[in-house]
Amino acid sequence: MSANPLTSKIAVPYARALFDFSVEKNIMHQITADFQNLDTFLNEASELMDYLNSPVVKTEAKREILAKTLKSQINTETFKFLMVLVDRDRINLLNAVINNYLELVYETASIKMIEVSTASAFTNAQKNTLIQKLKELTNAREIRLVINVDPSLIGGFLIKTDSKVIDFTIKNQLQQLAKHLDTVLEI
Repeated sequence: MSANPLTSKIAVPYARALFDFSVEKNIMHQITADFQNLDTFLNEASELMDYLNSPVVKTEAKREILAKTLKSQINTETFKFLMVLVDRDRINLLNAVINNYLELVYETASIKMIEVSTASAFTNAQKNTLIQKLKELTNAREIRLVINVDPSLIGGFLIKTDSKVIDFTIKNQLQQLAKHLDTVLEI
């Protein structure tokens, strides 16, 4: 969810333009589905992003690789948008554009993106309970969780949304206890 502020600032107008276009042409659902799938795909295919981000690779080669790998898998308008990013040498902003576009869609649909870091993976029942509690707390119609497993947290979980951080980790509790003991035991 967090990104380089400069990258995000450059990506926002592209995301906003695509969002406005998708609403105008009534294809927001298709482009949103494409971007959700692309986000997952690009996270798994880091070599493709490295290739697209390389300043040594020519624009035509980038267009060809995208045509071969994605053209048949995504909406025509989404593909045209990717070509615009390639032609304007902004394909390196693709992840930021996707994130900003999805944030606009989620905001419009009253869907909250919440990042959760946990020491071990949640069960489906735990995930559903957490989603229900977060819906109540945020008044969101839907919650989209981004779950990161971090064993260094020892136990519990950390919730990040917008500008709020709620830390229920054992690691944090141990750190607070250590600080308290340091102040109490100082002679």
